[in-house]
Amino acid sequence: MSTLTQVREKLAAKQDALGKVFEEAKTDDGTYDFQKVSKDTIKSNLGDDLKTTIDIVKRVNEKNAELDELGKEAEALEAAEKAAGSHADREKVKSRLPMPGEKGGDRERPRVKSLGELLAEEKAYEDWIKRGTPGGIDFSYDMLPSEALAKGMQIETILTKALMSTGAGFAPESVRMPGFVEAATRPLQLIDIIPMSPIGQAAVKYMEETTRTHGAAEKAEGAAYGESEFAFTERSSDVRKITDSLPVTDEQLEDVLMMQGYINGRLTFGLRQRLDTQAYVGNGTAPNLRGIVNVSGIQTQAKGADPVPDAFFKAMTKIRTVGRAIPTHHVMHPTDWQGVRLLRTTDGVYIWGSPSEAGPERMWGLPVVQNEARAAGSGMVGSFQPAWISAFERKGVDIQVGYVGTQFAEGKRTVRGDMRVALVIFRPAAFCDVTGL
Repeated sequence: MSTLTQVREKLAAKQDALGKVFEEAKTDDGTYDFQKVSKDTIKSNLGDDLKTTIDIVKRVNEKNAELDELGKEAEALEAAEKAAGSHADREKVKSRLPMPGEKGGDRERPRVKSLGELLAEEKAYEDWIKRGTPGGIDFSYDMLPSEALAKGMQIETILTKALMSTGAGFAPESVRMPGFVEAATRPLQLIDIIPMSPIGQAAVKYMEETTRTHGAAEKAEGAAYGESEFAFTERSSDVRKITDSLPVTDEQLEDVLMMQGYINGRLTFGLRQRLDTQAYVGNGTAPNLRGIVNVSGIQTQAKGADPVPDAFFKAMTKIRTVGRAIPTHHVMHPTDWQGVRLLRTTDGVYIWGSPSEAGPERMWGLPVVQNEARAAGSGMVGSFQPAWISAFERKGVDIQVGYVGTQFAEGKRTVRGDMRVALVIFRPAAFCDVTGL
């Protein structure tokens, strides 16, 4: 079985080959004419057994299918690596409070019987009657006084004179359905593809190779050797804290166990959602993280008159030739991806698949991450590998409950959560901002 690195390298090579064919086939109006592709390009990238345009188109489709399969294989390998890293998070979940419907959660409340019903079902009472009621008999029931009084006040008879109806003021009981309907909110999108690592310091310090000049050269016998030049600069990225809190009454925490899990889960989600935004567009001014698009040294690619897919392919090329990295993901706003998904040929055929199919959420063989943290009109291509980018957790999500101000006297408490994270872009040139979409 191939490793993730091998699959990525194979994917990059096949992408380059197919990209050269598309580049020669592209016409001025944005469509593709495969008759324009030179024989040398076809032979070196598609094979030398293609004689007609139909043969070329079939081979292009075959190559594209191979890219999709390689992309899926890369995603599966990435998922396997991520699964190993998520094991510790799942271990934490074991200790959370049970939710309604789960084993150990809310149970059906037993029906409270009246004293008369309890007496009628008492076996000792039946035996006492059969014996002719000699002497007396004692009974003991585990029942709250309030429940006994409430049952005694109920009148259960079919001889009621007035008709019991909703119109007469006797409204039927309405039972609320379990659970709740969640409000619409932006999902986590970017931090799912950013590698995460723990750290035990207040800042991440690392060395950046700022000068790299290779002087390797051929020399005659006895001549001086070639000489290379390398220089390093220390860089630092501070750990930043992201926080959230929520005041809640004592009764809500104590009486509804589900609310404890709800509050803990919502605070955790809110913190990670904010991290998702900061990792993309944070301005770097304390206490903000510096998001990818605001890091000095990332490359840029303007769309100009190019179709959107072409602009992203050119960004991929810059990452390979200037950043010397292998691009792994595209990031764009959902409305920008919508424009790509609806692209059609001059005769009305959808390029990204028929409307009757879901279609691949990938472009040039790379997965497309739809992110709304940044406004439509700009996107990004990046090499999201640990060598070029990583988020470092000084402290994972920590949930605490305590009193603030006069809350002790008011019967309230505050649930708060925080996390401390640093984001480091080791090689800014491995990312390219795509503008003007």
